[in-house]
Amino acid sequence: MSSDQALAGLSDPVIEVAGVGKCYHIYDRPQDRLKQMLWRGRRRYYREFWALHDLSVTVQRGETVGVIGRNGSGKSTLLKLLCGTLAPTIGAATVHGRVAALLELGTGFNPEFTGRENVYLNAAILGLDDGEIARYLPEILEFADIGEFIDQPVKTYSSGMAVRLAFAIAAHVRADILIIDEALAVGDVFFVQKCMRFLRKFQEHGTLFFVSHDTAAVINLCDRVLWLEQGRLREAGPAKAVCEHYLAQLFQAQTPGMERAQPSQAAIMERRSTDVVDQRLAFLNQTKFRNDLELFVFRPEVEGYGTGAIQIVEACFADQQGGVLQWIVGGELVTLVVRAQTLTDLDSPIIGFLVKDRLGQHLFGDNTYLTYAANPRPVVAGQALTARFTFRMPILPVGDYAVDIAAASGMQQDHITHCWCSDVLVFKSHASSVRQGYGLVGIPMLEIELIEAAHMG
Repeated sequence: MSSDQALAGLSDPVIEVAGVGKCYHIYDRPQDRLKQMLWRGRRRYYREFWALHDLSVTVQRGETVGVIGRNGSGKSTLLKLLCGTLAPTIGAATVHGRVAALLELGTGFNPEFTGRENVYLNAAILGLDDGEIARYLPEILEFADIGEFIDQPVKTYSSGMAVRLAFAIAAHVRADILIIDEALAVGDVFFVQKCMRFLRKFQEHGTLFFVSHDTAAVINLCDRVLWLEQGRLREAGPAKAVCEHYLAQLFQAQTPGMERAQPSQAAIMERRSTDVVDQRLAFLNQTKFRNDLELFVFRPEVEGYGTGAIQIVEACFADQQGGVLQWIVGGELVTLVVRAQTLTDLDSPIIGFLVKDRLGQHLFGDNTYLTYAANPRPVVAGQALTARFTFRMPILPVGDYAVDIAAASGMQQDHITHCWCSDVLVFKSHASSVRQGYGLVGIPMLEIELIEAAHMG
């Protein structure tokens, strides 16, 4: 959020939740419902369950707010109150502006209707007239990219197809507020990356309410976070701080009596070679923890932008003999080879890459600028360029990854982008010794020791 948005947001709330509580009636037996209706409140045949207790929250225009908490903490109930699908038992929830929501899978879809009919139905519910729907329909269909299935009943869709269509509708109804509940948990890597690019763009002008169990995604997207516990607001504040407190509480709950250990002294390590190799790699590669990375082929048709003065022709991972790789084992030495074609004369071309996880978080990358900053290499129109980046592939947690490749000219801080291609290479980590939640990547360890010492005291 920009500083201008922040200043405007101080007096421009779009979501106001004041003392909201939501109570459900729990019946032990089906006949108790009938008895309750007949007695009309003179006797009680139910137990009360308060999903939310006295919750008060204000969200300013342009904010991105995350909501975290265990299952049953009241997250989905809060979202349904904001969307108007539930009414609060006490208090008031006021929303200013058009709301588009992605709640549970398939919410808002009629399973007997086709995808196209559900587009019209959902868009109409969100306030669009027939002319607006017809105008946005091509964009929605292109974004969803489910082909001929758009004219098949939604009940025949896979979970991924249903999410693609639901997200496409929400992304194109020009909503002021977007509410998402675990919508990115399904879908292939290409679609998730497309969704993340849309969310980044939406954040420039809209208000985003994002619910997820993935704290890395919440930290990456959100300005601040609400932590719900047993229907109450446990903590609210900056995303990183609240998520760290939440994870610490989860850890303590799983390991009662455990406290975080404090190191007694700093370890002084000596670099033993110019080529860093994890001492455990030989062992890991003989076990189920070997980090197998499956590589997919270069995708020349991907989305991109820039002046077009440089075109990316090919990209691949290669071994030290120049052979194109289809599999990599994390920790191995690899070379990312990028081939490009110049269409005009350039004084100082730059080629770079960026590796992202499934949520679009930037893991690592580099470019050719610093290597040739003191001695630029000009090129002429029609000349071929090849950039090579040699490094040890980090150990990556299980999941999908993508590589962006870009070409520019000028200086690192002041350059012209000629070509930026998103997701030109995609690869999948099938197994790993790095657990989710313990870091985005694993780095080579020069040495790990456990030293026995005499008892203290």
